[in-house]
Amino acid sequence: MADIAALERLIEPEAQALGLSLVRVAMFGGKSDPTLQVMAERPDTRQLDIADCEALSRRISDVLDEHDPIEEAYRLEVSSPGIDRPLTRSQDYADWAGFDARVKLSETIEGRKQIDGKLLGLADGTVTMQIRAKDKSLQPFAFPLAFVASAKLLLTDELIRATAPLDAAGAEEEEIEDAMLDAEGVDQELEEGQD
Repeated sequence: MADIAALERLIEPEAQALGLSLVRVAMFGGKSDPTLQVMAERPDTRQLDIADCEALSRRISDVLDEHDPIEEAYRLEVSSPGIDRPLTRSQDYADWAGFDARVKLSETIEGRKQIDGKLLGLADGTVTMQIRAKDKSLQPFAFPLAFVASAKLLLTDELIRATAPLDAAGAEEEEIEDAMLDAEGVDQELEEGQD
């Protein structure tokens, strides 16, 4: 399988040359259907439009063709992180403080291997979240960033409002309404799960 760190070293300068910030580089699909997924965003808007995707895809294709770091045939997928984005960089935990997230840990801490709650931030390599305790009270819960196996933001009305497209031209009203309804359903499920 491909060396992700080596791929990041090849891809990151191409993203930076376009004024983009690299969010994630990952390989999915195994040997039968490998896909190289590259997520990037504009640091000022946290979005990526189609023109950005096309430009980054061309640059990445050129550099990967030149260096040939992946032995088998693969598909290249370039996209924005989306609304319920993965949290892959340490700065994400500070940047998205105040929003709900789901974190899966590589090791159990205080009987928990998955944590759902509000991100409070990151300090000295420690992530702090506000979680609902067994007695239903809200309490801080801290864990080392190094223990995070995967993390992503949870879709909520607040997150949708905060990440609304700067330019909704071309967006279907129905799609936006569906996203709002989906977020309301998630909020309701979270509230019901906490009761």
